[in-house]
Amino acid sequence: MILKVTNAVYVKDYILALTFNNGEVRNFDFATVYNEGICKKLQDLTYFKQFTLDPFSVDWNNEIGFAPEFLYDNAMSA
Repeated sequence: MILKVTNAVYVKDYILALTFNNGEVRNFDFATVYNEGICKKLQDLTYFKQFTLDPFSVDWNNEIGFAPEFLYDNAMSA
């Protein structure tokens, strides 16, 4: 099965609740990745909250995206 993010909901701070196509919901804290390169843009909470879903994962303005496997493996169960 190809892992996909099917839904994303803002929780608080820099945390999104991500629903995956295997039915699991996991919370990912993007504060763990927002100090590197282009991900520094995520430090702007207004920008962070403007996420969308692409066909596989969560995305910010077609600039920042993460592999669903990375999100799944590094998130905590909701």
